Amino acid sequence: MDVKRPSTDAPRPAADVKRPAFDTPRSAMDIKRPQRKNRRRVKLAVYATLGVLAIALITYGLSRLPKAAPSVARATVLTDTVKRGQMLRNVRGLGTLIPEEIRQIAAPVEGRVEQKFVKPGETVHAGTVLVELSNPTLKQAAVDVEYQIKSAEADMNNLRARLESERMSQQAATAQIQSEYSQAKIQLDTDEQLAKEGLVPALTLRISRVRVEQLANRLEIEKKRIGTSQSQTAAQIAAQQARVEQLRAQLRLNREQVASLQVRAGTYGVLQEVTVEVGQQITPGTNIARVADPSSLKAALQIPETQIKDITLGQPATIDTRGGGVVSGVVQRIDPAARNGTFTVDVRLEGAMPQGARVDLSVDGTIELERLDNVLYVGRPATGGAAQASVTLFRVEADGRTATRVPVKLGRTSVNTVEVVEGLREGDTVILSDTSQWDGVDTLRLD
Repeated sequence: MDVKRPSTDAPRPAADVKRPAFDTPRSAMDIKRPQRKNRRRVKLAVYATLGVLAIALITYGLSRLPKAAPSVARATVLTDTVKRGQMLRNVRGLGTLIPEEIRQIAAPVEGRVEQKFVKPGETVHAGTVLVELSNPTLKQAAVDVEYQIKSAEADMNNLRARLESERMSQQAATAQIQSEYSQAKIQLDTDEQLAKEGLVPALTLRISRVRVEQLANRLEIEKKRIGTSQSQTAAQIAAQQARVEQLRAQLRLNREQVASLQVRAGTYGVLQEVTVEVGQQITPGTNIARVADPSSLKAALQIPETQIKDITLGQPATIDTRGGGVVSGVVQRIDPAARNGTFTVDVRLEGAMPQGARVDLSVDGTIELERLDNVLYVGRPATGGAAQASVTLFRVEADGRTATRVPVKLGRTSVNTVEVVEGLREGDTVILSDTSQWDGVDTLRLD
């Protein structure tokens, strides 16, 4: 059946429209509908409130979910397996090779550097001239002493001639007195014989006796004078001879000083450095050069002061010359004071020197401290591997895909290994790489 529906465009009855008394009549299209507009606003407000509530619920739900473990490539981390057995404790330090004996060549006299003959690195011998100095004053002093010696020798010869002349005069005087004494003695004997016969008066006999006694005394005195004169002569000649010897010694010293203007090495070795320049004026005692014996070297290692407490004299060590080979040695000396946070430890090298060993060559040294038997140990972590420390390490689980953070207590340490006291078991695999970027994470996913 065809039912005709009333058209929606038909005008509404006038009774359905409320109009103010003062309004003019309007068409049906100009009538406002405030109820429908308010209803739309309410719907929009409800939808917005529901959306905000939904977002809040979703955010809360996501915040309650556990954080996903960060992933890390297995090839980018360093791992090691916990082992049980003998652990070698050692300490490593960098250092250089230094000679056992170093000869410092000092200037023996004052002078001016005229020429340098040898460059650092060259082999020198005891007579090798390193530097030549000049000092005109020393040369002039040597010439002056030579003339003083000639003058002193002439004075000594003159003294000897004069003393010899005096000695001969004294001997002549003594001989004269000896002759007079002999004559007086003969005369006395004659007078005594004549006096017995009564031919000579007693007074003449007495005079003869007095003369003999007088000449005897004079003869005795002259003999003593000759003895004293000989002693004085020897003393004067010895004094003059000493003066000559003193001048000769001074001449030898001056000549040695002149010869020392050519500064020599004085020993076999390799010239390390020359500390003076041509034209420089130097004083006695100034260091000119340094010579080292390359056949006798030792290693001077720099050990951190935190590890020096375990090092003692006589401990074995190995020195790596970085390409030249490895040589064994023993700890020879420990520096008593720290410098810049390190102690210098000298290691005496034993056996043949490796090829390429040179003075001041940089080396790596490892000193063996002790061997620990039947201990649990693992490779030393990149961070937090101090002795007697408590750290956390990532332990790789059995599936090999995840690593869990576990607390670990460490014991004694070595260069590459550390003793495990608590927290790990033999066979566990741990990550040794730096994991500080995952400090807030307890689990890692290994890809």
